[in-house]
Parts: sequence; C-alpha cells; structure tokens
Amino acid sequence: MKENKYDENVFFDKYSQMERSKKGLEGAGEWKTLKEMLPDFTGKKVLDLGCGYGWHCEYAADHGAVQVVGVDISEKMLKEAENRHSRENITYLCCPVEDAQFEEGEFDIVLSSLALHYIRDYDQIVDKIRKFLRPGGYFIFSAEHPVFTAEGSQDWYYDENGKPLHFPVDNYYYEGKRNAVFLGEPVIKYHRTLTTYISTLIKKGFAIVDVQEPQPPEEMLDTVPGMRDEMRRPMMLIVSARKENE
Repeated sequence: MKENKYDENVFFDKYSQMERSKKGLEGAGEWKTLKEMLPDFTGKKVLDLGCGYGWHCEYAADHGAVQVVGVDISEKMLKEAENRHSRENITYLCCPVEDAQFEEGEFDIVLSSLALHYIRDYDQIVDKIRKFLRPGGYFIFSAEHPVFTAEGSQDWYYDENGKPLHFPVDNYYYEGKRNAVFLGEPVIKYHRTLTTYISTLIKKGFAIVDVQEPQPPEEMLDTVPGMRDEMRRPMMLIVSARKENE
C-alpha cells in the first residue's frame, strides 16, 4: 500500500501550520522561480499530480485553463482543496498519483509539485505522463533536490550550540528508499540522481525546456526561521519538459 502520511492527524496538523499552507503560493519559497517556468494556461487542459491544497489548480484555472484536474492520495488535503479552491472547471480526484488513469493525449499541461520524491517508480510515472499529454504538451515538476535526499536524514550536522555546521551528502549514487524525517515525523521518500531525473525524460521522448535550483526569495531570508541557511545547499529541483511529436 502506498504511504499516505497526510491523512494522519498529527502529520496533517503540523503541515497545516507551515508557511506554504497558511499563505499559499506566496508562502512557498520556490514559487517565484516556478511561476516563471509555467507555460500559458489559456485554453488548456491541466492535470496536477499530487495537488495537495489545490493552490496550483486554482492558479491554472484563474489564468485561463478550461479544465483542471487535481489528483491526490490524501482525503484531508482534498477536503481543504475543495473548501479553499473550488472552481467550476476544477475537479479533484482522490487516488494515488501512480494509479491515475486518463485518456491518451487528454491534457496539454501536467504539473507536479513536491510529489515525485514520494514515488518509488519514476520510470512508470514518466511513461504515464507522456501518455496523458498531447504532442507538444508540457510537464513541469518540482521535487526535492538529489543533494537534499541523498543521505536520507535531511538534517544538518550541528555544533554543541545547535548551530548548523554542514549538510550531509552520502550514498548519492545508491538510488532508492530513504527513511527521512519531515515535520518531526518519519516519512518514506525515494532518492534518485539528477542524471536519472533528466535523462529519463530525454530517453522517453521529452525535450528539456528549463532546469532550475530555486533559491529562497530575498524577502524570506530574514523573516522565515532557518531560511538563510537554505542558501548553503539546494533543497529543490524544478524541471520543465515538452513532449516531442511522435
């Protein structure tokens, strides 16, 4: 069974207190970079895999998308999405991202925000996304950076006063399951190299449009606790790819 931490009460309550949960897209450190990488939504059909609260679904709908489908494994997340971000042209579906089924070429754009590092089989999900997209369609995703996921603990080494000394990077080329801690709770994530993220897309018929390692916005460096330390190593990776013609 696929892990669904977000329907656990303690985990969900902690997630709901994050800046990105309370402030939406403007509270997400990577949003400024991601926003610049998004294609034109006008007249497009959009699929959001791992849609969470539905912030990106709402953004697509408000910027011209004719149809938006958000998929998430968590009933609690989708309840928030429906309460906060309902539109006539948005549909939310509760199922694991890996189990989503749609017609071939049904969508013009597929988005995925910080979900792929929870998925074991990256090859399989890329195959699905390629099937769901029409030729020339876009796949834009963010994921935790391979430097961030490699060692597994996803925490700094600290000195005797609790000051971060350095961030561990180990076992980089050993891809697969990692027992991580997020919001103080144990979480299973999956590490893969930067090469795997990019070359898999190319081999499966995508052209890479852009790759970014988003830095925290200047205005967040001194207003969000710990944010200035995020300048010391990459935490996220954002990739934009286009499905090439058959």
